[in-house]
Amino acid sequence: MGAQYTEPLDHLRTTHLIVDFTTRRDEVVDYALVLVVEEAGRRATVRIYDGAHGQNELHRYTRELGKQPAEIFHLGTLGEGMRAALTAIKSSYEEMIEGWRRG
Repeated sequence: MGAQYTEPLDHLRTTHLIVDFTTRRDEVVDYALVLVVEEAGRRATVRIYDGAHGQNELHRYTRELGKQPAEIFHLGTLGEGMRAALTAIKSSYEEMIEGWRRG
């Protein structure tokens, strides 16, 4: 079973979290969390957390260089990694966006 939703993170609705995940019984078997910002009328990806390779990985993006190589960010299950990624994005999305802008 899977689900997908988009959640605005700021009151101007220019920063969004896109969540897409698949479960089997009570276990997360795949997920992707995408932090997106709108600037000058365009949407840009800032960061992706995912379980596409069976590991909890993150991809940073920079404005100039785009997608950076994957880094493992959590050694637990995909469900644990997904929850950790949700917490990280919701608590630190402003800093993540600033890092994207500087890059």
